Amino acid sequence: MPITLPANLPAFDVLSREGVNVMADTRAAVQDIRPLKIGLLNLMPKKIQTENQFARLIGATPLQIDFRLIRMSEHQTRNTAAEHMAEFYRPFQEVKDEKFDGLIITGAPIEHLPFDEVTYWDEMREVFDWTQTHVQSTLGVCWGGMAMMHHFHGLPKHILDHKAFGCFRHQNLSPASPYLRGFSDDVLIPVSRWTEMRQAEVDAADGLVTLLGSADVGPCLVEDAAHRALYIFNHFEYDSGTLKEEYDRDAEAGKAITVPVNYYPDDDPKRKPTNRWRSHAHLLYGNWINEIYQSTPFDASLIGTGSTG
Repeated sequence: MPITLPANLPAFDVLSREGVNVMADTRAAVQDIRPLKIGLLNLMPKKIQTENQFARLIGATPLQIDFRLIRMSEHQTRNTAAEHMAEFYRPFQEVKDEKFDGLIITGAPIEHLPFDEVTYWDEMREVFDWTQTHVQSTLGVCWGGMAMMHHFHGLPKHILDHKAFGCFRHQNLSPASPYLRGFSDDVLIPVSRWTEMRQAEVDAADGLVTLLGSADVGPCLVEDAAHRALYIFNHFEYDSGTLKEEYDRDAEAGKAITVPVNYYPDDDPKRKPTNRWRSHAHLLYGNWINEIYQSTPFDASLIGTGSTG
């Protein structure tokens, strides 16, 4: 089954050329089926790139997905055309009366700031509380996951003395988890961040279970069943060249940047990087979509009420 996208959204053509099963929203409207409604609260500056990355993963499942793009209400992006934002995005305040089967909250380039100094922090907290009554399952990515964990559990994020940058080995700590169905014991995952959550603090918090973790870069995927949420601090969604783009950008700007670990063949930035995480990315997001499908009420109005209809 396809992911439903507006036919003029850039991701529609990109994913179609890649062989992803996409359907125009006008066609989906005449099908007698309830698709899963998945929102993307996109906090990243490169909106279109981020749309493509997440749509590619959730569009690979055998279910029809109604993909909705959401932005913070007052925050204005400087890196994406205003016309694109006006046509494809709705501010949170306009969608908060709607129910969603799933919501992805992306990372944001503000990890150096204390949470309460983020200009849209008050609305972000409103979003987190809203997920408990209007969303069946929420996936917080990188800063989005750290912020959710801080909001619900009071855990701090910690500034690293150097950037965690590259592809790091992670251990499958919960092979029986439905979110890790089909996962290997050892998984390579892209990492790009200046902050971390600490495993000892995660372990001490009530109701948090670490599913993937690394001896080098700490916890990666944490389940919060009570809040129907997953927190992932690293980047399964990255394209093959995303870390290269970050490295080249900072190197050209003269910033102090190390070659991303275990990314280029022989750690040589002149060589083409190899994608070794794509299959696990599809597994994770496919498993998440499947768990939503298995648990969400057919009557979407019942989402968040505790009733399955």
